[in-house]
Amino acid sequence: MIKNKQLSDPFTDLLFNTLLGFSLLFFISIIFMNPIAKLGNVNFKAEYIITVTWPDDQPDDLDIWVQDPNQNLLSYRESNVGWLHLDRDDQGDLNDTVMINGVETVYPINQEVVTIRGIVSGEYIINLQYYKTTTQKPVTATVKIEKVNPSLKVVYVDKVTLANEDDETTVVRFNLDANGEVQGINHLQKKFTNYGLEVLQ
Repeated sequence: MIKNKQLSDPFTDLLFNTLLGFSLLFFISIIFMNPIAKLGNVNFKAEYIITVTWPDDQPDDLDIWVQDPNQNLLSYRESNVGWLHLDRDDQGDLNDTVMINGVETVYPINQEVVTIRGIVSGEYIINLQYYKTTTQKPVTATVKIEKVNPSLKVVYVDKVTLANEDDETTVVRFNLDANGEVQGINHLQKKFTNYGLEVLQ
């Protein structure tokens, strides 16, 4: 009785091993093409920073409104328009509680922050609105504009008092030239909210 012995073909073995090697290389290349994203690595460029601060013991809500030369209007309603970005919308004492290591911590700083992340030449208008009152008292806020690049420089700072809820005032209007320098500061009033008739430019 003769047994049929099936010998493996060396070419088939070589082809299988080659395919296995290519599959392994393909898998490794996929891993390196899609690295795990680094969490918390935010690198936003800023040209100007606008900050509004008011006393920490006042739980009232002030809002900043900024219009750029292209008529884009930034506020709590639209926090990212053109090169403008509302980094912090402070709501008085409503959003002062943060979780740190599982513990509620009160962060009582009253501050709104806007960044201008690119240079668009033309007029910028900064308004402040007394959105909501808890104390029924006037609020005095400090508005500061800082140029970030190439080095930090304060270009404007002033105090503004808003007496009643819904009051709105134009804090400052200024022009940026093609080099990003501030020119032509004035205080001509213009309203952005619907709590009164708009003052024509």
